[in-house]
Amino acid sequence: MSNLKKKLMNGDFVITVEITPPKGPEISQMVNKLQELKLLVDAVNFTDNPSGKMRMCSLAACKISLDLGFEPVLQMTCRDRNRIGIQSDLLGAHALGIRNLLVMTGDHPILGDHKEAKPVYDIDSSILLKMVNNLNRGIALNGNELNGKTDFFYGAVVNPNADPLMPQLKRFEQKLKMGAEFFQTQMIFELALLEKFMEHAGKFNTKVIAGIVIIRSKKMLHYLASKVPGVNVPEWLIDRVEKLKEDDVEKFGLNFSAKLVLDIIDKKLCHGIHIMAFSKVEEVKNLLNFIKLK
Repeated sequence: MSNLKKKLMNGDFVITVEITPPKGPEISQMVNKLQELKLLVDAVNFTDNPSGKMRMCSLAACKISLDLGFEPVLQMTCRDRNRIGIQSDLLGAHALGIRNLLVMTGDHPILGDHKEAKPVYDIDSSILLKMVNNLNRGIALNGNELNGKTDFFYGAVVNPNADPLMPQLKRFEQKLKMGAEFFQTQMIFELALLEKFMEHAGKFNTKVIAGIVIIRSKKMLHYLASKVPGVNVPEWLIDRVEKLKEDDVEKFGLNFSAKLVLDIIDKKLCHGIHIMAFSKVEEVKNLLNFIKLK
């Protein structure tokens, strides 16, 4: 059993962080970041070509993390592989010792840096969850028996900010039926929306990790609002940040994120937080230190 699963099942509040693998073969910067984060968080989630932009594969980054003694979460999307390739990669990941898995459909290549790339989308994230459930039972997606079983702790993504919310809740329930053991949310900006989602999610036996982003500039906030699929930045927040001096935005962003986290902990809304700091280790440290000071 992975340490992440053990902590969540024991009712501990977990902290995970997101790292984007390097855009090239040089890994020294990523290794340095991992060494800094090792004692601060419970696991690191390596993205799988986020926003359709080419990076080192999540699988290799996870193996590097394991070699450093740091528990990884493998991201697996449906965008770039068919069902044969996905199963093959998952069996390889398991053989390398990777146990935590987060699955998603994946952003379309037209949003990325290889717009001419052909998307695969042979299956969607719900079928991918079923696939992992099968592998954990020693069965391939086509029903053929395997020579052994995997032991993945696997989860899916959910967006409490969606408007309307009902389709997202139906997808949430569908993913639960397919076997999802935990959920990681899209970045949260409004606590009320998370509370509304958790009223529904609380009816089910599952774990939810809330996505937290640290606003560090006006440019970043506008990018999130206009360029990142699935992100819903409220207009009031954009207006509020626009009224600040640029030098004050980073401090505001840290305070804003810290308050969200403290409210989540105080109200016992979720089972952990996932910090989306876009590989900025210093921001992760600042947020965690700020919370401890409070």
